[in-house]
Amino acid sequence: MTSRKGSKLNRLLQNWPAGTVATQRWLNTQGVSSKLANWHVGSGWLERFGPRAFRRPGDSVDWRGGLYALQAQLELTVHVAALTALELQGRAHYLPLGPNRPVTLVSDKPEHLPAWFRNHPWQSRVQHHALTLFGASPPAAMTKLDCGGFEVSLSSPERAILEELRLAKTNEAIEHSHQLMENLVALRPKLVQELLEACQSIKAKRLFLWSAERAQHAWAEDLDVDRIELGSGKRQLYKGGRFDAKYQITVPEEEGLPDV
Repeated sequence: MTSRKGSKLNRLLQNWPAGTVATQRWLNTQGVSSKLANWHVGSGWLERFGPRAFRRPGDSVDWRGGLYALQAQLELTVHVAALTALELQGRAHYLPLGPNRPVTLVSDKPEHLPAWFRNHPWQSRVQHHALTLFGASPPAAMTKLDCGGFEVSLSSPERAILEELRLAKTNEAIEHSHQLMENLVALRPKLVQELLEACQSIKAKRLFLWSAERAQHAWAEDLDVDRIELGSGKRQLYKGGRFDAKYQITVPEEEGLPDV
């Protein structure tokens, strides 16, 4: 009996990347029942990470190792998004993964993350948002982050800036989003076009087009705005700003923006 348990554990460790969480759902697929998992915990071969979640004894697991389990084992749509995705791809002003820096995760569906992930004291401040931002997102809008032994999915820069604009709720956030846009000099216009046509946030699309135009990006000239649904009516997005007649939104005053 002990030999069979050891054999299952050996196979488990071969398929389990170091630095990641193993969920009970995944353990079941590896032939390790909840009863057997508890036996391994008692024997010191596994450590409990939270409800129905485990880690290797003494293993260091950060939010990326938890996210790996959400994506690869639980098949959730949650991914690294918005500002964090831009930072991790070198498209922002700050270095990622510093202590206490916020990490933005986005789900494409109204899904809840398991308690072991929500309640764990990650060193970073993990913020999760469930957004139905796109009706359908092209495969090229997602990419992979190499975490050393495993990968997690994150938004491409084209998608990440739209997520960031969707989440921007304050004047400061809108100004920062525009600064991020200024750095995005090499976006793929075909992918941008697909995302803008699929995007369901009028706010994000109007801000995106205004910001890209203000930054004078060459790729923006290839966009067919007539194919993008921009809704109707005025939108007050930036409080106390000026009104942009073309996109029918309030935006920062020109003197409040950095020179391009």
